[in-house]
Amino acid sequence: MHANPGLVAILAYDGLCTFEFGIAVEIFGLARPEFDFPWYAHRIVAVDQGPMRATGGIQVLADGGMALLEDARTIVIPGWRDRSAPVPEALLAALRQAHARGARLLSICSGVFVLAATGLLDGHRATTHWRYTTELAQRFPAIRVDPDVLYVDAGQLITSAGSAAGIDACLHLVARDFGTHIANSVARRLVMSPQRTGGQAQFIPTPLSPTPRNDLSRVMQWARERLHKPLEVRELASEAAMSERTFLRRFTEATGLPPKAWLQHERLARARALLESTDQHTEQIAAQCGYRSVESFRVAFRGVVGVPPSVYRERFGRGTTALS
Repeated sequence: MHANPGLVAILAYDGLCTFEFGIAVEIFGLARPEFDFPWYAHRIVAVDQGPMRATGGIQVLADGGMALLEDARTIVIPGWRDRSAPVPEALLAALRQAHARGARLLSICSGVFVLAATGLLDGHRATTHWRYTTELAQRFPAIRVDPDVLYVDAGQLITSAGSAAGIDACLHLVARDFGTHIANSVARRLVMSPQRTGGQAQFIPTPLSPTPRNDLSRVMQWARERLHKPLEVRELASEAAMSERTFLRRFTEATGLPPKAWLQHERLARARALLESTDQHTEQIAAQCGYRSVESFRVAFRGVVGVPPSVYRERFGRGTTALS
């Protein structure tokens, strides 16, 4: 049984970014009859008065004004009308108050400029669309801007890159609340691949074909079938019939991650699935995922997921209650 995840408030404003807004509504506002537990409640919150125009000539009517933010557990900022446009003081104050009481604030693409204006991102890592990262860093030097990642989870503050990366950030929040199996179920309904890790590169110059004829796709599947083994990059290069140097370059260009980082991601994804769906001991899971010791597994898991394997299982394992 899962706990109620609370209210998601999605901001609407004159000049609304339609795609980013649609992402938030699709993930948090759509009914989920496939789940037998409470899904997110959601409200559209007006930043401006009256009907608000959105990209494409659409007009948006909200459920109410910024007073609705007082009850929100999560607030989504789906872009902003213009990076240089001032943010209303009432909105800045409402976001600061929401953060102070523990609400999570998630920005998509240029929405980070709203969060930056609150001052809440000072001293934290954050990201935005690669075209805007230099401007963000120059205007807000107290923010540690990471230009290379899809999204950054700083606890209560989640910032994402260009539009589609907002899907990954929202799915990441679903995974935090319900576990990766539920996030992946939502991804399947969206007819997309499972939620990508935040550390993946924003811009990948050579998209990877999913067909088995693609050498790298075949090697990646080969590696997934052998995650219980201590795989080395030279073994993957040999399987691809490439020199190690060529394989490193082509793999990183195609996936946005070096082979070792990709293997780590795959091992931990397998570990999370096992923690959620089985009663196996941590030692067994560590071995199945290719870790030479349970201690190294725990360190790697906590470093990426943010909590130890035991805590993750308590939250998302079979028969447990999420949203602790």
